[in-house]
Amino acid sequence: MTPSRRLLAIAGGVGALATGTAAVIAVAAQQRRHSEAYSAVGRHTASALTRSTPVGGGGLTRISLSEDPYVDEPLGELRADRTSTVAAEDGTPLSVEEIDPEDGGEPELTVVGVHGFALSRRCWHFQRRDLASLRLPRVRQVYYDHRGHGLSGAASTETSTIEQLARDLDCVLRSVVPEGPVVLMGHSMGGMVIMELAAEFPEIFEDRVCGVAFIATAAGEVGARGLPRSLLSKYNPLTRAAGGLAGWQPGLVEFVRAAGGQLTRQAVRRLAFGSRDVAPRLVDFMLEMLEVTPVRGLVNFVDTLGSHNRYAALAGLKHAEVLVIGGDSDRFTPFSHAERIAAELPDAELVRVRGAGHMVQLEQPELVNSHLIDLLQRCSDADGVTSSRRTWWWQR
Repeated sequence: MTPSRRLLAIAGGVGALATGTAAVIAVAAQQRRHSEAYSAVGRHTASALTRSTPVGGGGLTRISLSEDPYVDEPLGELRADRTSTVAAEDGTPLSVEEIDPEDGGEPELTVVGVHGFALSRRCWHFQRRDLASLRLPRVRQVYYDHRGHGLSGAASTETSTIEQLARDLDCVLRSVVPEGPVVLMGHSMGGMVIMELAAEFPEIFEDRVCGVAFIATAAGEVGARGLPRSLLSKYNPLTRAAGGLAGWQPGLVEFVRAAGGQLTRQAVRRLAFGSRDVAPRLVDFMLEMLEVTPVRGLVNFVDTLGSHNRYAALAGLKHAEVLVIGGDSDRFTPFSHAERIAAELPDAELVRVRGAGHMVQLEQPELVNSHLIDLLQRCSDADGVTSSRRTWWWQR
């Protein structure tokens, strides 16, 4: 049984109820014995997860490149129970898939995954795999591709905005999740879309959205610090195309992507992940996702990311349980963004994943999933936990 299956068995076992936090401690103990795939430079101990206290000692777990733990993982290839196409308000087709509880039981909640910029719904692989096994509570899962991404229709220059993506999300909810409690899960730009949804459709959050997970995202000032500071600068012709530059910019990036070879792979590994020895299969998976979405269309989203400022919209989440997760080696949305969101939402749960990068849900799926289980249990009142501010520090 894999660590993920153990985690879900603990979290949803008959006769005993363990929260996701308790489950991750058990998983950590199992991973200490997983030395065939990992050489234990750092230690995973039950005391490694502590409330509001940074953990010292240990180091980054190093992965043996000859024994990739994900070499047999069908990343992004899990089959959905149902697939459909939802028409956005302007007719743009949005590709959607649904996953039912694995045991065929009646779901208590619906989890909707909202992916990030340049990615697709496939980035939720570990979440959709493991949440399908959850019993307490059972959940239905819905994942879709943004316009201009994955298998959905193209986005024009005018519709490449966070505002439009929020209206698309509203269409998905009305079409595929017309009733029942909902938990929204947003990564990077997906978190920004959820914030805009709260601003434009506050009634959804008052009546139906009982929980929100913000993963590696920001409520504003995306270009103020970290890597995006230079990428989103109005003085950078590679990301703020104007005039004659608009024609050659996408072609240049496509050329680099096609001809870069190992250089492109190294760049993706460095920019997407925090660990120096991230599993090679995860890097391949990232490259596969990035290859699907045309760069020419992605360029149109740069302006909306650079102007993103939705701190005021966070007030609309006061009726929901909120989880905020960030990696402290995230080069796109540094952990200070997660702290700022949590400061605006004093009852939110804040999780700092040491050593993790922007793709924290791929890099540390056991940890992310354990906190998602906590969130789902609070939303369903399965564990009787009352809402209160909690901060967790995780040392790998």
